[in-house]
Amino acid sequence: MTERKPLGVSFESWIDRQIREAAERGEFDDLPGAGKPIPGQGKPYDEMWWIKQKMRAENLSFPLPGTLALRKEAEEARAEALGARTEPEARRIVEEMNDKIRDSYRRPLSGPPVVQPLIDVDEVAAEWRALHPVAEKKPAPPEDPENPKDRKDRKRPKRSFLRWFGRR
Repeated sequence: MTERKPLGVSFESWIDRQIREAAERGEFDDLPGAGKPIPGQGKPYDEMWWIKQKMRAENLSFPLPGTLALRKEAEEARAEALGARTEPEARRIVEEMNDKIRDSYRRPLSGPPVVQPLIDVDEVAAEWRALHPVAEKKPAPPEDPENPKDRKDRKRPKRSFLRWFGRR
């Protein structure tokens, strides 16, 4: 393909001749994607196709405006709180998210004007308790007043300070 177009030959016929000769030499055999449909064939034209393709290839998500990103983060925080291991942990997650929401009230975020309401901590805690029922505890066996081992108020023998210190 380093040769120049000869004078007097139209550009189109010169290109067609080069393609035909390359096909006769077998340079187009075993190309990747041979026999497969052209990607995007039949879909409407999108001016941003190359950006979307790059984002899919790099496994990136489309950047959201600040207000919508905050709303998405609040939904994710609520779901994370419901999946927390303990109720205090769930409350902590919701309180941290509420702090971010309060910060958004103080400074304007980019994007459409969307006011994110605070997440009700008690409501999330109640939902958490409903999802994580506590196993019933077995009642303690009744104490036998005759048995000195069961008595809580029994006195332990005093140890001598020197005996204790000597063991160390």
